[in-house]
Amino acid sequence: MKAALPQLDTLALNEAVGQLHEAAAAKKCAPCGCLHGALRAIEQSFPAGERPSDLDEAVRSAREHTTQQKYECLGCQVCFPANALNALQVEGDTCPTEPDEERAGWPPLPGDFKVIRYGAPVAVCALNSTELMKTLTEARPDGLAIVGTMHTENLGIERVIRNTLANPNLRFLVICGTDTQQTVGHLPGQSLHSLFQNGLDEKGRIVGAKGKRPVLKNVTREEVQAFLAQVEPVSMISEENPATVTEQITACARRDPGIYPWPAGTVSVERIRARAPQRLTLDKAGYFVVYPDARRQELMVEHYSNQGALDCVLEGNSPASLYSEAIERKLLTRLDHAAYLGRELARAEQSLKTGEPFVQDKAPGDEEATETTHTSCGCSSGSCIGSTND
Repeated sequence: MKAALPQLDTLALNEAVGQLHEAAAAKKCAPCGCLHGALRAIEQSFPAGERPSDLDEAVRSAREHTTQQKYECLGCQVCFPANALNALQVEGDTCPTEPDEERAGWPPLPGDFKVIRYGAPVAVCALNSTELMKTLTEARPDGLAIVGTMHTENLGIERVIRNTLANPNLRFLVICGTDTQQTVGHLPGQSLHSLFQNGLDEKGRIVGAKGKRPVLKNVTREEVQAFLAQVEPVSMISEENPATVTEQITACARRDPGIYPWPAGTVSVERIRARAPQRLTLDKAGYFVVYPDARRQELMVEHYSNQGALDCVLEGNSPASLYSEAIERKLLTRLDHAAYLGRELARAEQSLKTGEPFVQDKAPGDEEATETTHTSCGCSSGSCIGSTND
């Protein structure tokens, strides 16, 4: 027995036909996985010989214009194939929906976000407003745990769900910033709001969502329900005023109900107590002597071989220029050596600005400076970066 064809009204059919003709006329659609996937889905749901004549003509026209697939999705704000599927109420893959690989620590999934503090209760989803995210990151208001953007209503929402469940301290999700400027296309903010309001249908589609492909494939229903229970949504879509958003963050933080008790969502964030190195390891490339030249208002770096021979002198007016040059010339082979050089250059620069005396600090792990003195700089070997404990 054949499955019944999806029921279509005239408006939906005309919309789908029009969108497929638009796709056929757009050169960028020809090699795009969005069109290829949409045509496969329509042809499966409306077999040849059984689909309405207008739709049949539109499908054939689009199929004739397709070329070999070159990319999955360009991320267009207006996606003709996706709009055709939405009008026909047909499920199909027109945008990438492969999950990201998890990583250690929190958040477990990558994304365009900035972590402020792990134990705070408020997450902010700034949608397409990158500047708002930057401003909140710099301000670091109390109560803010993480702030990021979100551009898609499938993978984007899935990342939000899984990263939220990985931190039981999160209890509020502020949804703000600009959703898409288009009347069709990706609508991650509206779709996320609809998830809180309406949940999912039996196929995993967000009920009432108007985005391209608001179908969640990489999270379980248990995870979705836990997410909806863990965080309280604060919908401020289109709000881009940092002060207004900050007020809401503060208000939410005052109502923090505490850690959400869902064991499956917790992750172990390793806390490591750092300790000073116990012994100095020589850098095979040699060592540096740093000093500020107050008369010329420049920073000076002398580089010595481990046998004490001066082989070059670097001059510059900023720490970045000097350590970049040192790296470029391969005068460093160890990360601890590089970190120490950066610290000493920063101290020397501060000396130039304030007029305070500068004495180069001993290298990490160099507990006892030797009595040997380098005649080239007049300092003990314990004061030179990269010196040894011999």
